[in-house]
Amino acid sequence: MSLPSNLYTTSFSSTSLILLLLAAASFFHRCLCVDEQGQALLAWKQRLTSSTDLLSSWNPSHPNPCSWVGVTCNSQMEVVSLVFRSVDLRGPLPSNFHLLTSLSALVLSAANLTGTIPTRFGDYLELAVLDLSGNQLTGEIPAELCRLSKLRSLALDSNSLRGAIPVGVGNLSGLQYLTLYDNFLSGEIPASIGELLKLEVFRAGGNKDLKGPLPPEIGNCSNLVMLGLAETGISGKIPSTIGLLKKLQTIAIYTSFLAGSMPEEIGNCTELTDLYLYQNSLSGPIPPQLGNLPGLRSLLLWQNNLAGSIPSELGRCTRLALVDLSMNFLTGDIPQSVGKLINLEQLQLSTNQLTGAVPKEISNCAALADLQLDDNELSGEIQVDFSRMENLTLFYAWQNRLTGSIPASLAQCRSLQAVDLSQNNLTGPIPKELFGLQNLTKLLLLSNELSGIVPPEIGNCTNLLRLRLNGNRLAGSIPPEIGHLKSLRFLDMSNNMFGGPIPTGISGCDSLEFLDLHSNALAGGLPESLPKTLQVIDVSDNRLTGALSPSVGLLPELTKLNVGRNQLSGFIPSELGSCSKLQLLDLGDNSFSGGIPGEFGELSALAIALNVSCNRLSGEIPTQLSALGKLGCLDISHNSLSGGLTTLAALQNLVTLNASYNDFSGELPDTPFFRKLPLSDLEGNRGLSIADGLTAEGRPRGRASISALKLAMSVLLGVIAVSLLTAVYVLVRARIPPDRDAADALEITLYQKLDFSAEEVVRGLTSANVIGTGSSGVVFKVGIPNGNSLAVKKMWSSSETGAFRNEIAALSTIRHRNIVRLLGWGANQSTKLLFYDYLPNGSLSGLLHRSGKATVEWDSRYEIALGLAHAIAYLHHDCAPPILHGDVKAMNVLLGSRFEPYLADFGLARVLNGRRKSDSMASPQIAGSYGYIAPEYASMHRITEKSDVYSYGVVLLEVLTGMHPLEAALPGGTHLVQWVRDHLSRKGDPADMLDSRLRGRPDYQRQEMQQALAIAAMCVSPRADDRPTMKDVVAMLTEIRHPATDEPKEPSARVAAAASPVNNSDLQASSNCYFGMSDYSC
Repeated sequence: MSLPSNLYTTSFSSTSLILLLLAAASFFHRCLCVDEQGQALLAWKQRLTSSTDLLSSWNPSHPNPCSWVGVTCNSQMEVVSLVFRSVDLRGPLPSNFHLLTSLSALVLSAANLTGTIPTRFGDYLELAVLDLSGNQLTGEIPAELCRLSKLRSLALDSNSLRGAIPVGVGNLSGLQYLTLYDNFLSGEIPASIGELLKLEVFRAGGNKDLKGPLPPEIGNCSNLVMLGLAETGISGKIPSTIGLLKKLQTIAIYTSFLAGSMPEEIGNCTELTDLYLYQNSLSGPIPPQLGNLPGLRSLLLWQNNLAGSIPSELGRCTRLALVDLSMNFLTGDIPQSVGKLINLEQLQLSTNQLTGAVPKEISNCAALADLQLDDNELSGEIQVDFSRMENLTLFYAWQNRLTGSIPASLAQCRSLQAVDLSQNNLTGPIPKELFGLQNLTKLLLLSNELSGIVPPEIGNCTNLLRLRLNGNRLAGSIPPEIGHLKSLRFLDMSNNMFGGPIPTGISGCDSLEFLDLHSNALAGGLPESLPKTLQVIDVSDNRLTGALSPSVGLLPELTKLNVGRNQLSGFIPSELGSCSKLQLLDLGDNSFSGGIPGEFGELSALAIALNVSCNRLSGEIPTQLSALGKLGCLDISHNSLSGGLTTLAALQNLVTLNASYNDFSGELPDTPFFRKLPLSDLEGNRGLSIADGLTAEGRPRGRASISALKLAMSVLLGVIAVSLLTAVYVLVRARIPPDRDAADALEITLYQKLDFSAEEVVRGLTSANVIGTGSSGVVFKVGIPNGNSLAVKKMWSSSETGAFRNEIAALSTIRHRNIVRLLGWGANQSTKLLFYDYLPNGSLSGLLHRSGKATVEWDSRYEIALGLAHAIAYLHHDCAPPILHGDVKAMNVLLGSRFEPYLADFGLARVLNGRRKSDSMASPQIAGSYGYIAPEYASMHRITEKSDVYSYGVVLLEVLTGMHPLEAALPGGTHLVQWVRDHLSRKGDPADMLDSRLRGRPDYQRQEMQQALAIAAMCVSPRADDRPTMKDVVAMLTEIRHPATDEPKEPSARVAAAASPVNNSDLQASSNCYFGMSDYSC
């Protein structure tokens, strides 16, 4: 039966309406989902404080977030990715993105985001890519992230994340890229890392507290391509399972604590291209199996303890471009197979014990640009054919036993920039062709047996910056063409047999800063015109005649001038008084006449020495010389000077004075300095009398001296008694078992997130855990439940509230990378405790003085000294109000895992009140420790910032000499500071005072050490006003560091030594004040 037409129409219309309604419902449902996603994004935007208009498209009037900047959706209009790179979003991470149920990629890198990673990120189960790198995120990595089973890439690097790598990281079974580098992560690498079978890149370097061994389970990551754990605390052996990583291309575990031998299984990593294991403690031989790595391009193993020979099998690694095995203990010959490395660009074998000849096969390395063989025991002639090495830019072979002549074929290396063949036994002339190298900037040939002349072709070498030919047998005249070297900064031709005049053309060296021509046979006078850039001039011990030109006074940058031991005559030019930066002036052993110019009193920087001895000077000492308050050494002996010595009484910083053999008269000034002055420094002055009518022929010890001796003995005996009593007290206190009631009602305040109880701390306060003592308490190493350790200081007594409050007041408000971090404190009626970071390497005192310790290299000592200076400068200059430490000493300089220094023990610290900088000590307790106390405390019982400076100077002397301030081996039981002063007063070489364990170091390091010695001497000046500020000390220490700015830049992964050892010739001098210029050269 057919239906009526109207019923059919009605039925059709109803069906269409239903379908339309369903479609609309579906559409509006989708719109509702988009709205929820948009609301989540907008809610996060509200928490951001970005000043940019980047998110202007994130507008609630635009209901579809798929068109918003940074947002990507799928075909179902669901947000699948949010990407912002290198934009200033500024704010926290989103915590409500669980509404974005399809989010698979969240990239918010370098977006200036702060705060912690929300645990709700573990709910974003669709995430495949999570990149939060390059922000300022803090806190720990949430364990909840390990629920993201679809995650392929996790980038959390370059933040400030702390804590351990989550143990559950092995649950991320699909992970291919894991980058955690440059954070503050700690703990060990979890063994579960071996469960990441798809992992290709694992980088966690730059986390210095990441410790423990590399887990052997890493061998299960069979797809690993990149392993980066550089600059961490990773220690122990490299596991042999590393050989299972067949796809591995890069191993970068440098500047860490790896030890033991390199596993031979590393030769199974046949895809390896880059092996960076430098600056570790690896020992044993270099595995010959490395020869099985055909694709190896970079092999950096420098600064380890590797021994044995260089395996000849390395010759099979024909793609090698960079090899650095320097600073190890390698022996034997350089293998001839090195000539097979036709792609080699850098070969650095410095500072080993290699013997034999330089293999001539090295000539085959046509791509070689950097060849460093210095500081070995290589011998024989250099038979390399350099004409085949046209890319060579740097050749170092100094401090070996090489013989024969300098290869003329070097002149065919047109790219050559630096040559250093110093301290060998090379003979013959300098090839004139060498000076045709237009790119040569550095030529060091000192301390050989070279002969002949310096050829005039030297004028063609117009880019030369440093030229050192000292300590050879070169003769003839200095060629005038040397004046063509407009870029030359450093010229040392001393200790040769040069004759004739100093060429006037030297004035053309517009950039010259250092000129050393001493110990030759040069005649004539000093040229009238000299480069205005000169800082150091040494032409001593020659045959110069005539008058000293007044034009020398026109050199504004001059700091050292030595024209001693010549035959110069005439008046001393008064114009020298215009050299305002002059620190050393030596005019001794000449024939100068007339008087000492009064203008010398204007030399305000003259601090090292003034020597006018052995001349024909007459007249009285100018009264203007009393203004030389910084002067340390003055020699006016062997002249015809007259009058009295009263003017010299004002020179408060004077260390040594020789006024012998003149015509001085009158009484000797009655000052402590003159009372202690040896008679030998005054003899030969018939009219000069000593105070109280005593003559110079016999000066018995007066009552004052005897009283001073008795007082000194009493003080010394008192100090010894106090030290013994303190030691007994420490031992008795340490042996007392921990007081179980000490934890009762112990109020604990923590400044960091730590989890431990009072009972756990008190249980650790046992004698077995004592790690040191300070001025105010004993320090214990105490373990806490998370596996870490604290340094806990227990104050000597419960009544000792001053030091306790001082440390809390000082350390709870300051933050500095070189000041120990106060984590919190605890106290009750019987116990007062302070909690610090535990620093594993003890104190600077222990590092320097405990027997059985390895030699501490100068670089480490310098960094410790500079870091300590930064810490004290921060207290003095950056804290408001300033803080005085009051007990700076080596025992209070603690060392971190990489021997970085931390200033500790603020029990005697004082805060300046802002009205005056010389506040008296609030306590009768000794301000500091014996041996480090500034002299003004003995007379005024008052400390200032300059008292800290004095103590720092003693520590710096300790670092440089390796001696304790009260070293028993010092002659006569003298103090370290006095020993240094006495040594200088006996015209001793400053280098002799340096730690014997630092001998044989490169020239630039010896210069740094001796310049640091000069800084230390300034810090321990007897008068507080003569000491520099700590801000100045930091500046001076920074300034003496030799970055080799005028040396060729080396493209290797390390900063190589940029200068060769200096020729330390013993220079005979008639003056107590003589200093060799090489000691102060830069």
